[in-house]
Amino acid sequence: MSTATDGRPVEESRHPVVARPDVFEYVFPAIRGVQAQRHFYVTMFPLRLVPRLFLFDEEELQANLRAQRSLNKARVPEMARYILDNPHNYVFSALTASVDADIRFDPLGAGGAEGRIGLLAIPMSARFVINDGQHRRAAIEQALRENPDMGDESIPIVLFLDIGLERCQQMFTDLNRYAIRPSRTLTILYDHRENGARIVKNIVKSSALWADLIEMERNNLSARSRKLFTLSALHGATKALLDSVEELTVDDAAKLARNYWDLVAEKVTEWQLVHEKKVTAGDVRRDFIHSHGIALHALGKVGNTLLRESRDSRKWRRSLTSLATIDWSRANSQLWEGRALIGGKVSKSSTNVTLTTNVIKKTLGIQLSPEEMRIETMYERGRS
Repeated sequence: MSTATDGRPVEESRHPVVARPDVFEYVFPAIRGVQAQRHFYVTMFPLRLVPRLFLFDEEELQANLRAQRSLNKARVPEMARYILDNPHNYVFSALTASVDADIRFDPLGAGGAEGRIGLLAIPMSARFVINDGQHRRAAIEQALRENPDMGDESIPIVLFLDIGLERCQQMFTDLNRYAIRPSRTLTILYDHRENGARIVKNIVKSSALWADLIEMERNNLSARSRKLFTLSALHGATKALLDSVEELTVDDAAKLARNYWDLVAEKVTEWQLVHEKKVTAGDVRRDFIHSHGIALHALGKVGNTLLRESRDSRKWRRSLTSLATIDWSRANSQLWEGRALIGGKVSKSSTNVTLTTNVIKKTLGIQLSPEEMRIETMYERGRS
């Protein structure tokens, strides 16, 4: 029984530290550590070995007989495409697995750092169970089918000794217990690859008004927030604005989008007042529809119609003149209930976005599309 750095006993590995000439083995460089008084190992596998060693049993088993969630096959193609589309800058985090075998660790030295670094020998007959990362494993397998040359690249592996189903299930629970997905807004802020994210960040960076109005980190705005919209809301609205608009660089698309949003802001007095700090953002969000994501999205869809007709901002300015006549007050339930509001609360469903878009289009004298007309007709019938 060996001891940890604080003097506590460490559970010994079950493998012998002797050569096994009669056993065929995989040998990897590795670091040995101690966690929960048990040895574990950090190593790297070539990508081509991941599908071979980490087999996934597609046979349906009851949840209590599995050590991981069932594979969501719908997630795999997108993850594989991410690897294939970004061969020079993709990032995949480590896989965590348990191995059921008599593994052998040969340290470089007798103690200290050299005692923790060495060669990890794993019998080819070993059984591996992925505790965290089965979707990454499936994505790697799919990507390798299209680009076998990626097989020489590596992925880090954290290996624990398998001590039974119950322990593996507990490891899965513990590994996912505190996993929190980052907010959509923060993901957009840190995304330097997707064009839509680059466009909206360009808009905010180049505009003092939008820098004041946009929350750059959180998805939800508190009553005391000084911001009117989240970056995620602006991203969705700008995506609707530029839908099917092609042959534009990121800079040109950002300039086009900013011109439109600046013209809209000129017609919404309360946005300007928040920017000038004459009213609080919380009061405006409380009292007006135009300061919620549904309205921003609807305005983006209206702008897309204008953009398809002309890219001349002077024509947009004339078309948007009547925007200032809309009564955006939430108290105007005669107009907004059933459209932007359901039972007095803002609704973000696609149907409600369309009904809100219809109000703006009719005010500006813009013809509704066939789908917008269909939804409008259903709404009117429901009211009668």
